Amino acid sequence: MGRTNRKRRSTLANRAIAASAALALGGGGLLAANIYASAGEGKNSTQNAQTTAAGVATIKCPDVGQQLTDVPKGARAGVDKELAKLDQQVTEAYKRLADTRQAQAGDSSYVNNAILSPLKSKRTATIDRINNGIKRKGGKAPQGADQLAGCEGVPADEINAGEGQGQDQGGQDQGGQGQDQGGQDQGGQGQDQGGQDQGGQDQGGDGQVLNGPEAGDFQDITQVQPTGGAKGVGPNGLPANGDGGSTGTFTTSCGTNGNDNHNSDNIIVAPGVDNGAQHTHDYVGNQDNNAFTSDQQFLQADTSCQNQGDKSSYYWPVLRLQDGTDEFDANDLGGGAEGNIGKILEASQAELKFVGNKASDVVAMPSALRIITGDAKAFTNGLANANTNWSCTGFEDRQLTDKYPICPEGSSVVRTSFFQSCWDGQNIDSANHRTHVAFVQEDGTCANGFQAIPQLQARLVYDVPAPQIENGQVVNPFAVDGFPDQLHKAITDHNDFINFFDENTMNQVVDCINSGQDCQ
Repeated sequence: MGRTNRKRRSTLANRAIAASAALALGGGGLLAANIYASAGEGKNSTQNAQTTAAGVATIKCPDVGQQLTDVPKGARAGVDKELAKLDQQVTEAYKRLADTRQAQAGDSSYVNNAILSPLKSKRTATIDRINNGIKRKGGKAPQGADQLAGCEGVPADEINAGEGQGQDQGGQDQGGQGQDQGGQDQGGQGQDQGGQDQGGQDQGGDGQVLNGPEAGDFQDITQVQPTGGAKGVGPNGLPANGDGGSTGTFTTSCGTNGNDNHNSDNIIVAPGVDNGAQHTHDYVGNQDNNAFTSDQQFLQADTSCQNQGDKSSYYWPVLRLQDGTDEFDANDLGGGAEGNIGKILEASQAELKFVGNKASDVVAMPSALRIITGDAKAFTNGLANANTNWSCTGFEDRQLTDKYPICPEGSSVVRTSFFQSCWDGQNIDSANHRTHVAFVQEDGTCANGFQAIPQLQARLVYDVPAPQIENGQVVNPFAVDGFPDQLHKAITDHNDFINFFDENTMNQVVDCINSGQDCQ
């Protein structure tokens, strides 16, 4: 298996990608330190850029895809492609923001006139195409295109104060997920993003400037108060699965992606769109997952799972050690050209377990059911769909939601995702890729007539050197891949699943869980 199963771009296209690599380093993101810097610039030049950068640090746009609740199936392919264009338009606007700091410093209206207004015009046209496509197939388009099209420039001082992201992480209660993480003030995230020198780190001696993370994105796990273990995001955040009505488990062993099956597509959110995720994924299970894979191709593909009846696809953003390593995607979209830089870390363990429901038996998942948990844009979208659990081995009663853990010697980093486990009984996907599934209620039951299905619990373990905080800077950081504007924040972690268990194996999963057995 090669490094990627995505269709190869032309040489000309790759050259165009490399030409836009300034975005990767500037990030178009929130950090003034990243705006001018590029490969070969050292700390001094970055510090000078900090003092002259304009006040607008980033651009925040409504997530149109989350507003779509009535998209007929016949319109979804076209709508998903238009949504991907919206993401690309925002990325291009970030690049312009990063490339025009001197002009911004001399003209207070520059950002609005030269960046936000053209962006709104492009978004308006794209949203109009989305609406028309929905209406042509008999659906109901969302109202208020102007409100969805308009984006805002977020001043650096608001971001530094923990504002402008749709988050209140100091008061985050997320139904029990808003932990008191060692008494830290998460509202400010411990960040001084306008004045930090994170961008000026010399990673591995190559002078490459990264668009996050920074020192405030890390927390010593030993200083975190116990929170009861990993949770899902349902009401009150309670892990109301597996200790009542159906108490069995089914564990599938699919490896840790040792064959380097990677690409930056996302067949769920952006089918038919190359680089729809704008970050690189690890894939285990089904070995033919890219933007162009049909359900029939999934069924015919090989699987890395020991149980050959499991051809499901399990995928998540890679974790990278930001050490200056030139990975295979160093000049590609999804990789270095979008700020995802450094050595890709293979998990030492990837545990995929299905558990039952607290209140009832579970029913079989339908073939090709798609579930996304977490939100790759949670840093700007807010916490509505966030579902992150970061910890360390030996400390998994302590969980972080918006920080990466600094683990003590001998302890490894742990990422845990508990998926939604209530299904509407009809659809394998939905217009916004979320409303066909839901988390259980506090008592473990499924609301609105939804049915309980086996809950996937994914636990990933990484042997990664612990970052050090020196003079307010992070040394040897690691981070998940993400969109450039999300600055590799821990809150943006997410996980994806497409069910391709064959019928006999899925029945075995259900029988094991409902009868209280532990199977694999």
